[in-house]
Amino acid sequence: MGSVINCAVYEGGLKVRDLDINNPEEMTVAPGRVIWIGLHEPSQELLAELQREFKLHDLAVEDAYKAHQRPKIEIYGETLFVAMKTFQRVGEDFAMGETCMFVGRGYVITVRHGASRSYAAVRARCENSPNMLRQGEDFILYALMDFIVDNYFPAVDELEERIDELEESLFSPVEDRDELAEISTLRRELTELRHAVAPLPDICQRLMRFDVPVIDPQSHPYFRDIYDHTVTLLDRIEQLREGVKTVVETKMLLSSTRQNEVTRKLAAWAAMLAVPTAVAGIYGMNFDNMPELTWRYGYFVVLGGIAAICGLLYWRFKKAGWL
Repeated sequence: MGSVINCAVYEGGLKVRDLDINNPEEMTVAPGRVIWIGLHEPSQELLAELQREFKLHDLAVEDAYKAHQRPKIEIYGETLFVAMKTFQRVGEDFAMGETCMFVGRGYVITVRHGASRSYAAVRARCENSPNMLRQGEDFILYALMDFIVDNYFPAVDELEERIDELEESLFSPVEDRDELAEISTLRRELTELRHAVAPLPDICQRLMRFDVPVIDPQSHPYFRDIYDHTVTLLDRIEQLREGVKTVVETKMLLSSTRQNEVTRKLAAWAAMLAVPTAVAGIYGMNFDNMPELTWRYGYFVVLGGIAAICGLLYWRFKKAGWL
């Protein structure tokens, strides 16, 4: 089927052969071997078949098929169900994907939905480390979780660069970008990333408990390493969220400053225009007894007075930095 990315069996840390997922006889769980199945957006029928073969819980299968789950870990008898979010660039923006993992004695099943990188690199890494792969299902789970978490860091680095560029653009004299739209996109992406990472420390701590099936206590240091990475990610995400808030505050401050500058300029020009307006209003009142109306040089004196007063006002406003 097209949704089956890979299906193989491993013994003693070495790959034995690929399996035919449509052959129930090859899907038999046996001591000392691990079946690793990778699926991408499988059909409900395929998941139902795997449910019968590996005795998966109905609720876990339903979650894996519908996706859109919050990162979590559930224990169904001797089976672990782990759901994690992936954060992948798609076009100009980042998009969320989801990976669900069934981990039981003798099998690991991964179900990918949406935007995510292929786990072929994880499989190759495990196959190149037979001593580690010999540990079994818990090492495969660790490798998958570690791969997902490691892929958060390039996204965080890129978001950090975008915030730095946005901060620099605020002081650029050329306004050739829509900062508000970029700020809104950054806030949304950081919120989605935080929702994806925030539950992971609790998941790692749960995996390090001694009452969790499948997980060998010798694997606890590996999950502790993932825990440390997730805590670091959360700290960086919070710093970036604060950085976005700083950008918003800076933009509002700059906008307020520019508005004040415009207001001062308008007030200065209005004050200068008030002088000729007032003079013209006085001489437009149509009184008969206005001696200067018959003065030969009155028109030129009035114009000169207006120009002198306006010039004085312009000089004072210029000196005060209003123009």
